[in-house]
Amino acid sequence: MHAYGLPHLWQQGDIATRAIAMILLAMSILSWSMIVAKALEFSRVRRLATRAEQQFWSADDFDAGLRGLGEPGTPLHDLARAGQAAIALHDANRGRLQDRVDPSDWLLRNLKSSIDESASRLQRGLAVLASIGSTAPFVGLIGTVWGIYHALLMLGTSRQASLDQVAGPVGEALIMTAFGLFVAIPAVLGYNGLTRLNRDIVATLNRFAHALHSLLLTGTTPACASRTTAPQPLRTANAR
Repeated sequence: MHAYGLPHLWQQGDIATRAIAMILLAMSILSWSMIVAKALEFSRVRRLATRAEQQFWSADDFDAGLRGLGEPGTPLHDLARAGQAAIALHDANRGRLQDRVDPSDWLLRNLKSSIDESASRLQRGLAVLASIGSTAPFVGLIGTVWGIYHALLMLGTSRQASLDQVAGPVGEALIMTAFGLFVAIPAVLGYNGLTRLNRDIVATLNRFAHALHSLLLTGTTPACASRTTAPQPLRTANAR
């Protein structure tokens, strides 16, 4: 009776089969590591953003609210700092080039730039999941094709083609396709879930930026600052 399964496939496989299996294993480890790391990061950012936004609008002044937004490098803190710096720069350069730009448009540009930088920083690593999800099935398919080719060569040299001797090696080769799907499916699901979390964070930044824009220009807190629904993404005056 012949022994079949993953151990037998590994023992009988050549260097190409083992290399493909190791590549899929490495892709799986990388995928799960990225999913766990980014999920923890996004959960922490969302939790801190909700608490920091409440502390900011309940602060006595802008500087106190800025301290409540967290450390430099956090999205809300960088957004508020960018807005404050934009207004200060525009006021300090009256009569120069900046004075020719509408203060509202100048502030919108700087706030949008800060949001884009934060979104780009949060998206780091998601491209890896997308790549793994799209390529892992094909890597597994290559392993299957190579395994079948290798099995047929062995059968050809033995000059025996019984059903038992054909079905076993072919079935083992198909395991590589299943392994590729096992790697790809969590990567795709993880990418979709993390992308959704990232959109929620960007929506929070857009809502905060709209309220911050009104506060820095007029000194009043808009009603949307206390709402949970996010406004449309920031657009400059000449944006289409």
